[in-house]
Amino acid sequence: MSHEHLPAAEIADRLRATALFGGLEDEQLAQIIDLGEIVDLGPGDALIEEGEVADALYVVLEGELDVTKRSGTTNVPLARVGPGSLQGEIAALEGGRRLATVRAVGAAEALRIPVDVMRQLLAAGPDVALSVIRTAVGRLRSMEATLREREKLAGLGTLAAGLAHELNNPAAAASRSARSLAEAIGAAESLPRPSPPPTPPPGASAPTSALDRADLIDEVAGLAGSSEAASALVDAGWNPAALRAQPAEVLPWLAADASVHQLLDELAMAVDRISEIVAAVKGYAYLDQAPRQRIDVRIGLEQTLVILRHKLREGGVTVVQEVADDLPEIEAYGSELNQVWTNLVDNAIDAMDGAGTLTLRAVRDGAGVRVSICNTGAPIPPEIRTRLFEPFYTTKPPGKGTGLGLHISHNVVGRHGGLIEVESDEAATCFHVSLPNVVA
Repeated sequence: MSHEHLPAAEIADRLRATALFGGLEDEQLAQIIDLGEIVDLGPGDALIEEGEVADALYVVLEGELDVTKRSGTTNVPLARVGPGSLQGEIAALEGGRRLATVRAVGAAEALRIPVDVMRQLLAAGPDVALSVIRTAVGRLRSMEATLREREKLAGLGTLAAGLAHELNNPAAAASRSARSLAEAIGAAESLPRPSPPPTPPPGASAPTSALDRADLIDEVAGLAGSSEAASALVDAGWNPAALRAQPAEVLPWLAADASVHQLLDELAMAVDRISEIVAAVKGYAYLDQAPRQRIDVRIGLEQTLVILRHKLREGGVTVVQEVADDLPEIEAYGSELNQVWTNLVDNAIDAMDGAGTLTLRAVRDGAGVRVSICNTGAPIPPEIRTRLFEPFYTTKPPGKGTGLGLHISHNVVGRHGGLIEVESDEAATCFHVSLPNVVA
């Protein structure tokens, strides 16, 4: 297709300036121009849309374009490119889907080169093929470096979301108990204190069955005046017979005193829960600890479940833990392994659409350990299974994942001298991570 703005000679110069086409003969460049198509873009127009099937690559002739990749609800800027820049060559040569979006900043022009034309060029000789490989590898490395940083931020976002959900409930409970405690203390102080204060009968304790406790609260409520007071008295060990043995004027004080102690217990439980979560997060990130040390894998798995507990609860995921008693400690980079567990568990939850059975299994494997994380979601087809650990490969829609989670997990496990494998059938999909006792 002819171009009214740039003559063929200038288009050839643009092609010759690229690493991909720089070694081609004039005849080959002329063939590309003749078989290519000029694409005119206005400000904001998309040259390439992430997720689309790739059928061509582009050479920017005029203007500037922004390259971005979706991550969640945001677009991660990867680069701003100008004349002579190649775009879309990776997906086009692979025959897959676009990895990023390329959009014009202002008026721009690009030469569209169909995949069939590129295949003809690759068949022309090894020099062209080698040039293509160099260009594609360089582009992948640059994109991976940018998105790795984004993946770290996404990991922090997952951690923050987990913390927000997990800390919110005990914090709210502590705040509520503290307010109620002040009211209960005020009520208790306004009543005459019997001397000596009566105590529950020896050996008395709150019933362990929820149904028995509810029945007992109903019985005590008639004496205590309210179900709230009855609940506190039952938890303190009082029963109807013991309360009837007390003077009537003592019952309000007993109820107020029992409420104070009940609220103190609730406050202590909430604070303990907050401390447990903070300790889990500190251990998960290996704060104030050496990056490489002897670790207990079962602790990392437990801490990962704490971080992702909100996602497990949202859809009703059932968690089954099968951890061998003889599991040895291993030498490892603890925080990196926890990122692996987080990626695998998070993916498992997504694969089940938030509802199903998540099984975490850890067994001794020689001197090391073997961890299996299984889900009951739909099986992974064999043709997808072989590509799961490739960088940027994802079965999720654009914006739902960078395609680096499993790739990073694969690299971390490899850094430990281990192996990560996947099995998938109608019953379950399992990722198996085998780790030696010493980092390779």
